[in-house]
Amino acid sequence: MIKKNIPNFITAANLFTGAVGVYFASQFEFEWVAFCIVLAAVFDFLDGMLARLLKVHSEIGKQLDSLADMVTFGFLPSYVLFQFLQMNDAGILSFTAFLIAVFSAFRLAKFNIDTRQSEEFIGLPTPANALFIGFLFYLGDIEMLSFLFETSALLTISVVFSLLLVAEIPMIALKFKNFNFKDNIFRYLTIIMAIILITIFQFSAIPVVILLYILLSMIKFTIFSRT
Repeated sequence: MIKKNIPNFITAANLFTGAVGVYFASQFEFEWVAFCIVLAAVFDFLDGMLARLLKVHSEIGKQLDSLADMVTFGFLPSYVLFQFLQMNDAGILSFTAFLIAVFSAFRLAKFNIDTRQSEEFIGLPTPANALFIGFLFYLGDIEMLSFLFETSALLTISVVFSLLLVAEIPMIALKFKNFNFKDNIFRYLTIIMAIILITIFQFSAIPVVILLYILLSMIKFTIFSRT
C-alpha cells in the first residue's frame, strides 16, 4: 500500500509547494516564488520517474498530477503576472494574466487524452511556461530588458504564452530512448546550451533558456515537417 502511494505523496508535495508559491507571490517575494517553481518541477519529475521504477501507475495518480500541475504551473505563474501588472497600476487589464491559468487547464486536459505526446510534447509544457514567468523577476535588474516589465510587454507575454500552451507545435521532450547523438541532437543542444547559459548568467538565464527551448523546438518542427 505504501509503495503504491509513494509517487502520489511526491505529487502532493508538488501541489503543496505550488500553494506556498502562491502565498509568496501575494507577498511580492518573487525570489521564493522562483524557488517554489523549481522545487515543484523536481517533484513533478520524480513522481513520474518513481511511478515507472516502482511500476505503480494509477488513474488517480494521473489525475492528481494534473491537478497539482494546474496549481503550480498554471495558476501560480498567472498570479505572478497579475502581480507584475498590479505593480504597474494596469487596472482591469491585470486580469488578462489569468489567461495563463485558463490555457494551462486546456493544455493539461489535452495532455491527458492526447496519445501523440509520448515522445514529444504538443504545445509548450506548463512547467516550462511557469519557469519562464517565475524567473522573469531576475531580469528586472538588467536595464536593457526593463521594457519586459512595462504593461504592454506583460500583456503580450500573457497572450502569447497562453497561445503557445495549446498551439499544435511539437516541442522537444527530454526523454531519451537511446543516447545516439544523431537521434537526439536537439535534446543535446537544449541541455548543453542551458548549462552554458545558466553557468554564465545564473538565474537570469532561465527565461532565455525557455525561449531557446521554444526556438529549437520550432526549428526541429520546421526541419522535420519538410522531410
